[in-house]
Amino acid sequence: MAVRAVVIEADGGSRGNPGPAGYGAVVRDPETGEVLAERSESIGTATNNVAEYRGLIAGLEAAAELGAAEVEARMDSKLVVEQMCGRWQIKHPGLRPLAAQAAGLVSRFTAVRFTWVPRERNRHADALANAAMDAAASGAAPAGARKAAAREAAVVRATGTDPATTPASWEPRPTEEATRLILVRHGETERTVQKHYSGRGDVPLTDRGRAQARATATRVAALAPSVAAVVSSPLSRCTATAEAIAAQVGNPPVRTDDDLIECDFGVWEGHTFAEVRERWAAELDAWLASTKVAPPKGESFVTVAERTGRAVDRLRSAYPGETVVVVSHVSPIKLVLRDALAAGDAFLHRLYLDTAGISVLDLYPDGGVAVRSVNDTSHLTDV
Repeated sequence: MAVRAVVIEADGGSRGNPGPAGYGAVVRDPETGEVLAERSESIGTATNNVAEYRGLIAGLEAAAELGAAEVEARMDSKLVVEQMCGRWQIKHPGLRPLAAQAAGLVSRFTAVRFTWVPRERNRHADALANAAMDAAASGAAPAGARKAAAREAAVVRATGTDPATTPASWEPRPTEEATRLILVRHGETERTVQKHYSGRGDVPLTDRGRAQARATATRVAALAPSVAAVVSSPLSRCTATAEAIAAQVGNPPVRTDDDLIECDFGVWEGHTFAEVRERWAAELDAWLASTKVAPPKGESFVTVAERTGRAVDRLRSAYPGETVVVVSHVSPIKLVLRDALAAGDAFLHRLYLDTAGISVLDLYPDGGVAVRSVNDTSHLTDV
């Protein structure tokens, strides 16, 4: 019987990139999570990206066979998701025919939405793909891969965890160079000292904040001999910090990006947490309980996450394989790190970020992310 809407979970990979490769795809009922179809196959020697596209194609074909009209395709490959959405160019000639085949299948549905998910939320398809890769490495026929994949996927369904023998989590990253983001919180201001909510108000650095900016610049220069760009929130506490850093890394022009600005705390701006608790207790409780809730006349963390995500995507696209310094505020940096670590919303209230603290993450062309450090303040010992 035809179904109206389905969710596709797809993945692929290779042992070596290129190497023995395989893909997996799962089609689910979006309401119940019931598995409606599974597809997996070893495909000989191929790259990760080719295998990922093959997984998407298999999932779309299975959805079409079920008569689905609407599809959400979830993948942990940022590259495939962004290319299918038209936001990234398809530069590799070997991927263009696969993207065209996938696009042809997309045209058969009423609506198709592509969503990037962390690998841990794509475990079923990942298990299918890994079993197919094992079969490819051992020379087993595709049918053998499907049987092995079914056994491995059954473990995922039964236990909710990846099989202990799945090696993909510990495989080295692809050989392509990552875009490295050096995330820097601005230096100290009077409001950070007084622990007041400091959002869109343009509060300058204190004398100590300027000293922190200089120390941070020296640390960044040691971390990154070559910096392609310094990008900052437009607020002066960030641009002053960014300018100090730029002066130490070859004087690239400081470019501002409005999407990196701090959360708008609305009527809470300039107040302490205790004052907000006293005057807006119910609103504060609602805000702490959900990232969808905004302070009165302010901005929700969901909205902040959307714009910081756009900023990160632009940097990844504009500076492939290069290092970019990003100077921003507590909320945007926390949200970037939350998403990079595939953490829950509680992470936002448990992570502490010092003024002028440094965090480093690498963004790989295949969508992989590696967080190298969080809130490094070793350079501030004497400030």
